[in-house]
Amino acid sequence: MEAPQRNLAMDLVRVTEAAALASARWLGKGAKNEGDGAAVDAMRLSFNSLDIDGRIVIGEGEKDKAPMLYNGERIGTGHGPAVDVAVDPVEGTNLLAYGRPNAIAVVGLAPAGAMFDPGPSYYMRKLVVPAPARGVVDMDAPVAHNLEATARALGKKVEDLMIFVLDKPRHKELIARIREAGARIQLHTDGDVAGALMAVDPASSVDMMLGTGGTPEGVLAACAIKALGGEILARFDPQSEEELARVRDFGLDTSAVLTTDTLIRDDNVFFAATGISGGTFLGGVTYLGTGATTHSLVLRGKTGTIRRITSTHQWDKLMRFSAIKY
Repeated sequence: MEAPQRNLAMDLVRVTEAAALASARWLGKGAKNEGDGAAVDAMRLSFNSLDIDGRIVIGEGEKDKAPMLYNGERIGTGHGPAVDVAVDPVEGTNLLAYGRPNAIAVVGLAPAGAMFDPGPSYYMRKLVVPAPARGVVDMDAPVAHNLEATARALGKKVEDLMIFVLDKPRHKELIARIREAGARIQLHTDGDVAGALMAVDPASSVDMMLGTGGTPEGVLAACAIKALGGEILARFDPQSEEELARVRDFGLDTSAVLTTDTLIRDDNVFFAATGISGGTFLGGVTYLGTGATTHSLVLRGKTGTIRRITSTHQWDKLMRFSAIKY
């Protein structure tokens, strides 16, 4: 038996709440860079108060040309546990810009050295299933086989399954195969971290996520997948010859199948996500004039605890000391 230990996810949710509160001011205004910038600023300021010795492994990255929360940046006070950190201040910047559902602010954390560094890889093909279907799917099996195996593990028929797929031209054949097998599909324009979360969340109607999405997003989602006991199988899927060359020069094997345990090599993982625009997965930020309400998902891998937190923020008290102008 162990005495209760500090749950870092409870600190992380303050970070995701700050990002959500700041970025939601830009909801539907068609300005994704401004919304993302507000979230980055708020998230970075919030990290300053955390007693961790953190290193960003999955950050805004080269593709975003971000001045902060970039890959390799040190965050936290420098006191406390050494940790790898994955962030996405706004997962779904287009969703935020156009006022569409399921934009979220996300942070994952694992012990130092436990988080996979994907280097210059932008895209990977992913298969995500919930805990009951762990170990029954195969990255190289036909789509119909994986649907049938997942349905059996969940005690369902294939026709009952709901599959999350990004609505991209590259998925035309995948979508056709899923429909031929008889499963149902939710098509989303963006947000494959949210899609992976839906696939492993026991409270979600989504049973699986399939298709090619962001590599950094895959590692970030793996924090939550690990905490919830689900499974992600992935393989690098460069979308250009230039990306392929960079991935190979970095020393990554494009034929290898990456697993949950490859992406996050320790069970002591923490994860927090706060809804920005709202949707079927997490409620969004609601401004009340005198404050705001947020809705968050908080996970701790070691205990498997799932917390769903609704927070009310009061401007008259918060703004007395907050460095973030909500």
